[in-house]
Amino acid sequence: MMNWKGLVNYGFWRHRLIYPLISVVVALSLCLNTPLPGKAIDLLPLILQGAQLFQLSNISDSQEVDLGKQINQQLQGSDIRLYRNSQVNNYVRQIGQRLVPYSDRPDIPYTFQVVDDDGINAFATMGGFVYINIGTIKAADNEAQLASVIGHEMGHIGGKHALKQMRQKALESGLLTAAGLDRNQAVALGVQVARNLPRSRQNEFDADQRGLKTLTRSGYAQSAMPAFMQKLVSKGSTPGFLSTHPATGDRIEALKRSINSQPSNRGEGLDGAAYKANIRPLR
Repeated sequence: MMNWKGLVNYGFWRHRLIYPLISVVVALSLCLNTPLPGKAIDLLPLILQGAQLFQLSNISDSQEVDLGKQINQQLQGSDIRLYRNSQVNNYVRQIGQRLVPYSDRPDIPYTFQVVDDDGINAFATMGGFVYINIGTIKAADNEAQLASVIGHEMGHIGGKHALKQMRQKALESGLLTAAGLDRNQAVALGVQVARNLPRSRQNEFDADQRGLKTLTRSGYAQSAMPAFMQKLVSKGSTPGFLSTHPATGDRIEALKRSINSQPSNRGEGLDGAAYKANIRPLR
């Protein structure tokens, strides 16, 4: 006897599968055969190789986090050495996680890492990765000052500054096509943006303001941000942290104006003795 139930199911699934397959074939045919201005894009090799492409203009949060993880792996593999003391690392993470709910992008995961480098510097990559040199931790007088540096770097993530800079560099280099940017190219650009390229004046002012708001909302002393910048400038030489952050004097004045216009009645994180106890392994 014919198994009509099995036959019906077979016919049903055959139709369910064949039409989407036809749609994919037609779409690929159009993409591969439709002439485009400039250099033609051959998508078939990319599809066959399983290449991952990123559209930097409308990348999703999950794609950004995934790309950030790959950039982080590349940085750790060749460019930076992480500091391994658990007390200091946990302390920095606690400060960072306190800031997260008050940041511009609280819904993405953040990773706060301490770099074993005595230079005064900090930087961030997309997807929530923040790096703080031990030199910066040592230079800060209190927790609020360190939080201000972390908040500033989170401001870059909130403003998606690295993504915008990567897109600009990809366009200038002719790497960005209508299909997107290849994963390996994106990772290489991300590393370059994080470590080597100076940030624009506009992005630095924006990150300052975003960071100040995050600092204020979380209860830290607002004055810590311009105070720490001023301390570094007054040392007589421009530390690494400020050499890639142009117009420091103007930024300090802009921060002071913002604080005066919206003062806070909270001023936590100014206890220098408590801060020194928390970073004792660095002393």
